[in-house]
Amino acid sequence: MKSVATIGLEDVTAVYDGAEGDLWELVMGQQIHIGGFKASMDLAERAGIAAGQSGVDLCCCNGAGMRFLVRFRGVAAMTGVDATKTVVSRGRSRCEREGLSDQVRFVIGDACHSGLPDSEADFVWGEDAWCYVVDKPRLISEAVRIVRPGGTIAFTDWVEGPAGLDDAEAARFMRFMKFPNVEDIGGYRNLLEKSGCEVLASEDTGRFAPHMDLYLQMFDMQLTYDALSILDFNLEAAGALTGEMEFIRDMAHAGKVAQGRFIARRP
Repeated sequence: MKSVATIGLEDVTAVYDGAEGDLWELVMGQQIHIGGFKASMDLAERAGIAAGQSGVDLCCCNGAGMRFLVRFRGVAAMTGVDATKTVVSRGRSRCEREGLSDQVRFVIGDACHSGLPDSEADFVWGEDAWCYVVDKPRLISEAVRIVRPGGTIAFTDWVEGPAGLDDAEAARFMRFMKFPNVEDIGGYRNLLEKSGCEVLASEDTGRFAPHMDLYLQMFDMQLTYDALSILDFNLEAAGALTGEMEFIRDMAHAGKVAQGRFIARRP
């Protein structure tokens, strides 16, 4: 696992408290993860997320994943944990507006130390967000602690691809994205197995590169003014942002960055 020691939780909260978070939502929508609705449905179906269950979303951002699960999988109740007050406030407002406040609850806190009860959730959920967590072994342990015996841990995440990043590429990628470290598919599988889980899926979704192409096309062909308005119409800042996204796109096409999908069961 490659890491950058100088990046921490405060850097991540700064992103989602500010303009960068708004830019990600502009291009990706409320579901700020690669693949949006289709990726969520795919993960839920493969993981067997069913009506009447209750779940926990670790690093839930604005709660779009929880709203999806309640609306389209019939999940009875969701609790989301996130450290960024801006996105939690936004999520609570959206749940209230959509009439989902009784089923979706937010907790402001560290996903590695959530304070939630042991063994209560039917499943733990995450979508392209655990890459922001410094202590991934502790995060996996927290997910295992929260889920009931026989329950499911299901998540996607940005990972190092099979071709591998060299040190310079990894440093550039992580510094731009504010990732303290980046795991690979085998690394996450190992962490789940060490925590006693049976790993049912650990695989590349194949979505990363084509979606990076899409996001760059959207910025170039449709959303330029909207993005500039978020950046106070700073053309230099917009150019720098586009350059870093082009770099990530190139890394994805080279097999050096991917979206991993993971499904595991607590014994």
